[in-house]
Amino acid sequence: MITYKEGLLPSILNATFVRPAKFYIGGFYNIPHVKYYYVFLCFVYIMTVLSNGFLLSVIYLVKTLHTPKYIIVFNLAFTDLCGSTALIPKLLDTFLFDRRYIVYEACLSYLFFVFFFGSLQSWTLVTMAYDRLIAICFPLRYNSIITTPSVVAILLFSWISLLIVFAVLVGLLNRLSFCESIVIQSFFCDHGPIYRLACNDASINYIMSLVAFTIIVCIPLVLIAMSYVYIYIVLRKTTSREERRRAWKTCISHLILIALFFLPYLGTNLAVLTSNIHPNARIINSSLSHTVPSLLNPIIYSLKTEEVVNAIRKLSKRKIIKNITTK
Repeated sequence: MITYKEGLLPSILNATFVRPAKFYIGGFYNIPHVKYYYVFLCFVYIMTVLSNGFLLSVIYLVKTLHTPKYIIVFNLAFTDLCGSTALIPKLLDTFLFDRRYIVYEACLSYLFFVFFFGSLQSWTLVTMAYDRLIAICFPLRYNSIITTPSVVAILLFSWISLLIVFAVLVGLLNRLSFCESIVIQSFFCDHGPIYRLACNDASINYIMSLVAFTIIVCIPLVLIAMSYVYIYIVLRKTTSREERRRAWKTCISHLILIALFFLPYLGTNLAVLTSNIHPNARIINSSLSHTVPSLLNPIIYSLKTEEVVNAIRKLSKRKIIKNITTK
């Protein structure tokens, strides 16, 4: 166990809160050939930047995609890119180059940005579900309900609300004293492993961890499920089999994104609660659930959404014509 006695002097604020100068990130301990996994994560990050950057460029350059629906898709690609950038480069620096000590303030900033962008991804999927609900159940009113100002307002409200929630979550860690171990048993500055190191009352932090889980996973899943249940009921009552098939086809990309984002989170948490999963297995599962969806989201949207495929073709033709005329 790494403690203050081994050379890290705490800073004592107001003679009440004892804070370490640094934390030690202790994840991925004693895993054979783990450097191959770090190389894989490096590949994931490079492809995430390229794929999300490509999707952002396509939406920006093709005017037919300047619609409320693709403002939501643009927001998802942007938060995927930011979330991966907040997590993976620092993760690689920590473990690939064995720089496991992290300054106290930097650790809290690290925690904030990973949680903030993760929650934004979750609530962007909720906004997408709302878009599908209106498009399928109220098609005649779609253009009057799903407008650019309304979508921007929804997304802006999500950004501001989640920023406040996770600023409070991180700020409450400053009331804790860390008197003994400074080893964070995770692959990044995770909230739960940090507050469990405290030697004073951390009950409010436990409550905030439940709030964070509810905000990131539970409420979004419930809202998305309610949206699709309503869509299912409406389609069963009012349309033919062919119309139902076409309607569900427009939802396939979104349903795949939901599965990619939520199933790994739920699977890892259920495994921890119901079985004695090895800490390294939990950390690897958790790291994959934080990184892989951001890579696959833009690829799925590019392959499964006809409008994006057509936009890519338009850009390709435009480039070919430009090359021919310049020769």
